[in-house]
Amino acid sequence: MPKYLFEACYSPEGAIGLAKEGGTGRRDAVKKHLEDVGGKLESMYFAFGDVDCFVIVDLPDNVSAAALSLAVNESGLIASKAIVLLTPEEMDQAGKKKVHFSGPRQEGCDLMLSTRRRFVLWPARFPSARSSTG
Repeated sequence: MPKYLFEACYSPEGAIGLAKEGGTGRRDAVKKHLEDVGGKLESMYFAFGDVDCFVIVDLPDNVSAAALSLAVNESGLIASKAIVLLTPEEMDQAGKKKVHFSGPRQEGCDLMLSTRRRFVLWPARFPSARSSTG
């Protein structure tokens, strides 16, 4: 069964409800919601910072994950984000799959990957800028 990571951020009203319901009460509710769509809870953790809760679940398919995500976000109490998780074996398969891709290019520019994993277009007329970033 596909595995998903949901990140949840509570609205102020959602946080008030969480405080009243408690963490275990919320976990039990999440289990019930998952069972209703044919899924299963693997783990659930509350956190400090930008994300209030991380939930790893098994769901039958992307449609079930999307339906759950829509229902959670429609509540207005929680803003969630779903991330598809791949096993190492699935990543092995992905690495062996041939994909032909041609991205957009700007004339006179070279494409480089910066240290922050963002693509940077370096003007071809400034080759020294590329070599100095090492």
